[in-house]
Amino acid sequence: MFRGAAGFGRVPRSKCQIMVSDKEIIRSIRRITGPAIVSNITTPLLGLVDVAITGHLGSAAYIGAIAVGTTMFNMLYWLFGFLRMGTAGLTSQSAGADDTRACDAHLQRSLLLALLFGLCLIALGGFLKEFVLDYLQPDEVTRPLAARYFNVLIWGAPATLGLFALNGWQLGMQNSQLPMVVAVSLNLVNIILSAILVFGFGMQMEGVATGTLVAQWFGFLFSLIATVCLYGPKRARLRELLEHNSVVRLFKVNADIFLRTLCLVAVTTWFTRAGSEQGVDTLAANALLMQLFIFFSYFSDGYAYAGEALAGKFYGAHDIIDLRRLTVILLKRSAVVALIFTAAYFIAGELIFSLLTDNEGVRAMAADYKYWVISIPVCSVSAFIFDGIAVGLTHTRGMLVSMACAMLIFFLTYFTLRGLMGNHALWLAFLLYLAFRGLILGRILYPRVIARQNHNPANGQNN
Repeated sequence: MFRGAAGFGRVPRSKCQIMVSDKEIIRSIRRITGPAIVSNITTPLLGLVDVAITGHLGSAAYIGAIAVGTTMFNMLYWLFGFLRMGTAGLTSQSAGADDTRACDAHLQRSLLLALLFGLCLIALGGFLKEFVLDYLQPDEVTRPLAARYFNVLIWGAPATLGLFALNGWQLGMQNSQLPMVVAVSLNLVNIILSAILVFGFGMQMEGVATGTLVAQWFGFLFSLIATVCLYGPKRARLRELLEHNSVVRLFKVNADIFLRTLCLVAVTTWFTRAGSEQGVDTLAANALLMQLFIFFSYFSDGYAYAGEALAGKFYGAHDIIDLRRLTVILLKRSAVVALIFTAAYFIAGELIFSLLTDNEGVRAMAADYKYWVISIPVCSVSAFIFDGIAVGLTHTRGMLVSMACAMLIFFLTYFTLRGLMGNHALWLAFLLYLAFRGLILGRILYPRVIARQNHNPANGQNN
């Protein structure tokens, strides 16, 4: 049912080499982007609901605890983002080359890695909790609340990582419909359970965490069963899973993404820590503002996912002309989205803050920094699009280089200006970090990949 429903289908390589029209590319982008946006938009809504629920419990410490707790799991799970991104890139290229057996093997390798890593996280849960809390340094009121949140949610690690692998594989197969159905179902379960457990049973932090835990396992099992039923992937032999070239390529791609993610985690966790050092009100205000950025980022990621799926498929089919046209179309359409978000946040920023919390001190502080958040969509849009395209091309070394340079810019800016600007320096550094990611990857590294492919088109799947 879903096979080929979101793009050009599973067609022979010779057909993929026939140049398609702009209208066909736009239709393919829409088929992937629409469901991906619906899927993605529910993820920041979860954060908004968690903040809104805890924001009405009467203390800024609950909002801060959600910020710290969420950051703790972002630190852990983002390190395993290669399970989604690497799988999407490799699978989309194999789909473009019409290699069904390779596609099925990518799925099974990724699920096996997800299970192993998930069990390791559970086994090391106690140590990881204390290590991350020591790093983030929340105050004495926020720390125990965040620890309670972690103690429950760590049991969802195998499900969360397994869903990363499934989502990446489905996207690589040009299918964003199934991940949308799973995400919407998962998030409805999470929102309903969390609200019932917190307001109905008075479970507070444990209620929010338990609702999320149940939803994580529900989503993974739903996605796994649906994938088996709809695609019927053939079981790969152990010899196929351990084939030397495939394993080497997998670890090369995943190692680059892992190191790139370390840089990303360093920035995002330091952002939370820097806010925490300035007091619970600043931490809570930054958490509210970050929800607006996250909301935009997941929306913009819908176009990045189209880049992953379609760029990988064009690249796997050695269709460099349509790949370049795809890039231009994605940049134009995502720029319009960025301008819409900028206008919306400028007009309705204070209204959004009032919906998230009734703490007047936190709302007033968030309003002082609103103009930084208003600037984020325009500064970050190219970073999202070129990240997605780089995933499809499996140009993971370029992703690592651009992220490492942007991270250095973030820390240099913050430590240079924090004495003069305080929390404003933190937001300025974050804006520059986002802008330089897109600039370096899009203006320097991406053209080199295209030029190299033009000179040697046989490199499509070996880069």
